[in-house]
Formats: sequence, C-alpha cells, structure tokens
Amino acid sequence: MRAPDFVESTQASYDAIAEAYAAEHPDSLAGRPLERALLSAFVELVRAPGTPGRPPVADIGSGPGYVTARLHEAGLPVFGVDASPRMVALARRAHPELRFHVGSMTALDLPEATLGGIVALYSIIHVPDDHLPSVFAGFRRVLLPGAPVLLGFQSGDEDGHQRLTERFGQEISLDYYWRTPDTVAGHLENAGLETYARVLRAPQGEEKMPRAFLLARRPRPAPSDAFRPSGHG
Repeated sequence: MRAPDFVESTQASYDAIAEAYAAEHPDSLAGRPLERALLSAFVELVRAPGTPGRPPVADIGSGPGYVTARLHEAGLPVFGVDASPRMVALARRAHPELRFHVGSMTALDLPEATLGGIVALYSIIHVPDDHLPSVFAGFRRVLLPGAPVLLGFQSGDEDGHQRLTERFGQEISLDYYWRTPDTVAGHLENAGLETYARVLRAPQGEEKMPRAFLLARRPRPAPSDAFRPSGHG
C-alpha cells in the first residue's frame, strides 16, 4: 500500500539533508540534561516490575541513532525506525552494533503487544493532525500492557504549522507541526493511552519555541473481580 504523501515528502527531505543533519546533530542530548533525565525515567518505567522477559524498545524517528545508542547503553534491547533510508544508513554506520530499519510510524510492521516501550523524540512533529489518531492507535497496538511511550515535540500557546522548502542548502518539502501538551495528550487518551507525566521547558540556545515532553503508557487490564471476596464469612 502506498505511503501517505507526507511520509514520502518527509522521507525525500531527510534523504536530501541526512549528511548535513547528522553532522550538525551527532548527539543532541549531550547538552540537554532534562531530556536525558526523561530518557532515564523512561528506562526505569520499561524495567518496572510486572514486565515479562526483556521485550524490545523502539526508537521511532531514530535519525542518526544517538537516542537508540543511549537506550542501548542503558541496557535495553532496542532498535531504531526511520522513514529515511539515508538516515538509516548513517545510523548503521555510526552504530554498527545496533539494528535500524526503514519504516514509518503510520504503518508499524510489528505484531500486537510485543514492545516494551516506544520513544519518539521530535518525530511526530512531521505528522499532520488528521493522522495522529491512527499513529497513536498503532503505538497502543504494538505496546505491551503497562509499557511506556516518551514523546518530545515543539510546543507553544496554540497549535501551529510551517512548511520549510530549504534546509542546509537543499531544496526540501518538510512540514512541521507544533502542538500544546493538551492537544497531544488528548490524542493519546483517545487512542487508549493514558498520560503519565507532562514536562514543558523554555527554549534553550538557538531554539525559538518551548519543548514539550509527554510520558504515557498502555494501561494494564483491570484485575478481574471474579474471585474477589464477598466480605461474608
């Protein structure tokens, strides 16, 4: 089945700028202590009691692979997924010990309830509003009950959109969407994912917009009350 137009334009745009992007962002978490702390919290949630075995974690929109690498260093079984074949090639070159796959968050080729967690830092920013419900429904489908999701995205006082036609001297067609935490949390909850925590930080360095982070999770089934004591002797 043909991918949505925005996936194809995102793939082509990142293929065009992959080398320059990877050179400029070899590890964007290096100077971001809050993001690193949130990633550490995500790791602890993945390891929470009650999770059977060691299910894999997916870094969706993995780009050059530095988030995937940090999750691996934290001891999680992890793989990266990115729409751009060129980005995947660069990630494999930088981190040959890790797995990276070409794929889209709009059509995750994974069995139901197999992931121990999902990280998507600055990747839902290219997804139009009308596709977010199906993307988050796909996240819920592939997550194990209780498994966490960590999202990062540009935010503001209200939702907005911008299209870039040039970056790093390359002609592109790349849409960026910024959203309030309430907007994204609403989409998550409508997809059956419960919000666990919200963080909003001020712009840092050359950033022009605040950064929002949401931790969510697929709920665990409610315990059966079939054998609940009645209270009578």
